Amino acid sequence: MTRPSLRTSHGEVSIAIDGPEAAPTTVVLGHGAGAPMDSDYMVFFGQALAGDDVRVVRFNFPYMEAGKKTPGNQAVSEETFRQVADSFRTSKLVLGGKSYGGRIASHVVASGEPADGLLFLGYPLHAPGRPDRIRDAHLRAVSCPMLFVEGTRDPFCPLDTLERVRSSLSAPSEVIVVEDGDHSLKVRKSSGRSTQDAWSEAATEIERWLAAL
Repeated sequence: MTRPSLRTSHGEVSIAIDGPEAAPTTVVLGHGAGAPMDSDYMVFFGQALAGDDVRVVRFNFPYMEAGKKTPGNQAVSEETFRQVADSFRTSKLVLGGKSYGGRIASHVVASGEPADGLLFLGYPLHAPGRPDRIRDAHLRAVSCPMLFVEGTRDPFCPLDTLERVRSSLSAPSEVIVVEDGDHSLKVRKSSGRSTQDAWSEAATEIERWLAAL
């Protein structure tokens, strides 16, 4: 793994890269709203998905780089994501991330940024208990394939709600369901497996999806 930084129009942001520079596929992942690119979750998926044919780029949004706790201006996050993606573009480019990071990626692609796929690690369709404020309208403007990786206990993305949203999309989409997973795909001991096991199961399915793009 290498850890350079990238200068953007909103300041310098930290970058972490797993996988070879010559890999034909690059996956750019944004972090969730409350934890940076080097959280256990982000490091796990960055390293798990990287391989001979896949390079994974993680980065901090400017608010996180500045030590702030809340995202602030969404336009700043979107422009930063766009500039990171353009800096690491390869023959096949997949954008996505955990929760907030995936949502920002979807807005970037919906507004015209070219991508071969969108990878959502726990997409935040709505705040817990607020299905009246669903965040799905822009997804109908996306034309590339989308992969939703969702836990069955995620209050941000109930699976029945996600299925209704998917039925309204014109782009192909797929769901990887993590049984007993919460918003961070963590599972309880009663599930009979560890969170690391659950993450590994999800990573294997994501790798299959990436190879098929």
